[in-house]
Amino acid sequence: MAKTHLKVVAVASGHDQHKLSKGQQAFNKLIEQIEKKRAQLADWEAAILRYQKKYTGELQPLVDDLMDRQVRMVHSLDRASVQKGLSKIERGAIAGLIVDLADQLLANRDDAELKAIYNKHSHSDYDQEEAADIKHMKSVMEGVLGVDLGDDFDVNSGEEFLKHIQSKMEEEWAQENVKRQAWEERRSKRKKTAKQLAKEAQQQAEEQQISLSIREVYRKLASALHPDRETDARERERKTALMQRVNEAYEKRNLLQLLKLQLELEHIDQNTVNNISEDRLKHYNKILKEQLAELEREIYHVEGEFVMQFNIDPFQKVSPRTIMRHLTGEITEVQHAIRDIEKDMLELEDIKKVKAWLKKMRLQAAEMDDFADFDDFEDFGDFDDLKDCPF
Repeated sequence: MAKTHLKVVAVASGHDQHKLSKGQQAFNKLIEQIEKKRAQLADWEAAILRYQKKYTGELQPLVDDLMDRQVRMVHSLDRASVQKGLSKIERGAIAGLIVDLADQLLANRDDAELKAIYNKHSHSDYDQEEAADIKHMKSVMEGVLGVDLGDDFDVNSGEEFLKHIQSKMEEEWAQENVKRQAWEERRSKRKKTAKQLAKEAQQQAEEQQISLSIREVYRKLASALHPDRETDARERERKTALMQRVNEAYEKRNLLQLLKLQLELEHIDQNTVNNISEDRLKHYNKILKEQLAELEREIYHVEGEFVMQFNIDPFQKVSPRTIMRHLTGEITEVQHAIRDIEKDMLELEDIKKVKAWLKKMRLQAAEMDDFADFDDFEDFGDFDDLKDCPF
C-alpha cells in the first residue's frame, strides 16, 4: 500500500520577500513544534507496544521465576535456622534475612506459609503490621491532602486504600468545582465595569473570528469532497475516507491537518500559504498554540501512564529511545539474580556451607556499607592526599 505523502505547511520566503513577518515566523515555528511533538507522540506509542511485548514475553516470566525461587529460599533458610552448630549471632543473621526477604515477597503475593515463617522469625504478625502501616499512611495522607478518608474501606488492602484515596480526592475536587462555579455565577451577575465589558467583548470577538477561520477551511474541503455528489463508486469511496479525515480534524480543531489536506488535494498552493493575511495568521497562530498545548498534555499523560503501569521510578528520565535499553538492563539483572540465588541455595545444604555462606553475606554487606560511605571521604580533604595516609 502506497504511503500518503502530506506536504509540509510553512510560509516560504521568496525573491520578493526575503524576511518573514513576526506572524509568519510564529506560524512556521508553531508548525515545526507541532510536527516534532506529533512525531514524539508516535514514537512513544510505537515504543510502548514494543516494550509491552518484551516485558510480558521476557521480563515478567523471569520475575515470576525469581520470586518462586526466593520463596523456596525463605523455606531453605527457615530449615537452616534450626540446624545444630549455629551460634546465636548466626541464627539471628538468618532470621534477619528471612524477615527482609519474606516482607518483600509478601508485598507482591499472598502466601499463608510465607506469613507464618515471617511471623515466626520476626516475633510479630504480618497482617497486624500491614494494617498499622496503612492506618499510619491514612493519617499522614489525611494531613497532607486535607481530606477525611473515613473508615468505610478495607485497611488490610493497599490497592483498595489507594483506590479509596483517589475516590475521595475526586469527591473533594467535584465539591470544589461546584463551589467555584457558584462563585463565578455570582460574580458574573455583579455589575461589570466598562473595561471588563470591553475585554469580554474583545475575547468573544477573537474567539468568533478563530472559529470562523477554521470553519472556512473546513467548509471549502467539505464542499469539494462531499461523497454524495460523486457518481463514480470508487471515487465516492475515496472521498468518503478523505471526508472522515476532514471531519476528525475539524472536531479536534486540528488546523494544521486541515491545511495539509488542502495542500494534498491541491485546493491551495504554496503561494496561498505565503500570502495568508496578518489578521488570519493571528487567528491561525492562536489555534496552533492550542493544538501544541494539547499535544504536550497528551505526551505528558502517555509518559505518566507508562511510568505508573510498569512501576518505573518517577524520577528516572525516560524516552522512546531509552526505555528498551532500560528493559534489557532489567532483564539482565533478573537473570543474574536467578543465577545468584541458585548458587546460594546450594550453600544451604549442610551446616558448614551455611556458616561459610553467612560469612560471605557479612563481608558483602560490609563492602556495600563501605561503598555507601565513600562520599564521606571528602570530609578528610582532597582525595589525592589519601594516597600517602598510613591506613
